[in-house]
Formats: sequence, C-alpha cells, structure tokens
Amino acid sequence: MLQYSDMVAKVLSPRDPRPVELLKGDGASPFVLSCEHAGRAIPEIFGDLGVAPADMERHIAYDIGAEGVSRHLSRILDATLILQRYTRLVVDCNRPFEAPDSMPVVSDGTAVPANAGLSERARRQRFAEIQQPFHDTVAAVLDRRVQAGLPSVLISVHSFTPRLRGGPQRPWELGVLSNRDGSFAWRFLAVFQARHPAIVSAHNEPYVVNDASDYTIPVHGERRGLPHLLLEIRNDLIVDEAGQSRWAAMVAEALVAANAKGNIDGR
Repeated sequence: MLQYSDMVAKVLSPRDPRPVELLKGDGASPFVLSCEHAGRAIPEIFGDLGVAPADMERHIAYDIGAEGVSRHLSRILDATLILQRYTRLVVDCNRPFEAPDSMPVVSDGTAVPANAGLSERARRQRFAEIQQPFHDTVAAVLDRRVQAGLPSVLISVHSFTPRLRGGPQRPWELGVLSNRDGSFAWRFLAVFQARHPAIVSAHNEPYVVNDASDYTIPVHGERRGLPHLLLEIRNDLIVDEAGQSRWAAMVAEALVAANAKGNIDGR
C-alpha cells in the first residue's frame, strides 16, 4: 500500500466528503459487505471531470442500484458495510493501481478529459487519498473480527449494465463471481437457483475475477482465505427502491442458507 507521507499535493479538500462510509461496524452477522462503486462524488479540484451530467447518470460513473441493495442487505443481515463515495471515473476502487482502467481515459465510449495524460504522481495521489482509505477500512474491519474470534464471509456488491455500447444484450440477471476459491460462490449460486429458477443467473458472468482486474476479492478474500463472492446484479432490475429491496431480500436469504450449508458440510 502507498503511504500518505509519500504524496505532496492533495486531491481532497476539507470541503470534499470522506471517501469511505462505514455502516454497522459492529454488525453481528458473519457477512462483511463492500460496495466499491456506490458513489458519484467528484473532488472539488477536478470540477466535473469534463463529463456531461447525463453520462454521470450512466453505469460508467457508478454501479447503479448497488448502494441501495447493499444498504438493504446490511439492514436485513445486521452486516457491516463499507461504501465508497467517489465515482469510479476518478479512481476505480476495485482495480489495482496498474490496471489500465483504474483511472479511465475512455469508459464505454465516453471520454474522461480530466484523466488524459495523468502523471505517475497524480495517479498515485488519487489512489492514496481515495482508494487506499477504502481498503484500509475493509482490512481494519476484518482484522478486528479476527481479533474478536468472529468468522467473516466477504461479499462484494456490484451491478452491471444490460448492454455495453456496441455490444450484445446480456441475458443474465445475476452473476456470481469468484476465482481461485469458488466454493462459497458455487454454494450460494446453487441455493439461489434452486429458490429462483426463473431468474437467469450464472457463475462468472458477465465478468470474471482476477488479479489484473479486481482488488477486493483477491486482496481481502483470497489472501485471507475467507469465504467470499462478488455479486453482479443487472442494473435495470435495481434502479428503484422496490427493485433494490426485492433483490436484497432474495440475496440475503440465499447467503444465509449457503453459509449454513457450509457450516453443516464443514466447508
């Protein structure tokens, strides 16, 4: 991790919101929720990034509906939730620093002028002030749970667009992602599919998790050996409160059942 002392110029001013919101830090649930693309805040210093307001409403700026689903899940499960407040166009908090799209110059056909020609120092500053505090908070939550002897199951909550510009229609309604250890992801998916057979769901669709394109699951899930999964819900299904509440209830029910099955099976 980068250290703040290594940086010089500041990205965030006292007028900017803190990058991280922590809910239910002492939640009783074994589930720890993260929502890396919840917010659309832009540091004051960057203005509007050169991006039109209409584009800031699109999936390129944030994961539509993911924050609402996450908050409902936190309430239903009594689970700790860590939310990122800044738009992924400033820095994507589920990408390693080296990822080409961690500070995209173009996202799904939309140019981001403020990201063009960024220096190494400017990129590192964004990472240090916005991404690092988010993941420091995730790590601190998980460390505290270890010290308290509490089990943790890491759930990273996301949404995806039904169709990228120029791309095919995506038929899935729910994607359940994992990489090296898919045991909990597959168990959850089996439970969810048995309870909701009419919903189109799949493993590792429409994306996959890997070290080059993801951060939370590889760093906090795989390296710690925790049960984990990354959820992708199609965003047209969770644009409003009703959809968010419905999907949170279905996901929560399946999470609890999958975790109970793992405890019984000893996995």
